[in-house]
Amino acid sequence: MAVFAVTYTYADGSAAARDEHRPAHREYLGGLSERGVNLCSGPFGPEEAPGALLLFRADSREEAVAHTEKDPFRIQGLVAEVSAQEWVPVLGPLAEHF
Repeated sequence: MAVFAVTYTYADGSAAARDEHRPAHREYLGGLSERGVNLCSGPFGPEEAPGALLLFRADSREEAVAHTEKDPFRIQGLVAEVSAQEWVPVLGPLAEHF
């Protein structure tokens, strides 16, 4: 299995709806964490373009993206774009865990 950096770009004008659906979104991602798929995830900082980074363990880029399809943020149309790139951790304290 590989690690993929999955990036969400949030839809314009979706902030209020994200607030509304955030508990279900986090519950869904928590379930992926329990299964060892979601290694770490969170939104970009307030000064960045609205979006998030999710580090997923998957066999392929397609599988990594498929894990996002049942995310309430995606179901509700709050994510305008999803991308995934394989990431190879080499150095630093996190690399020891991959």
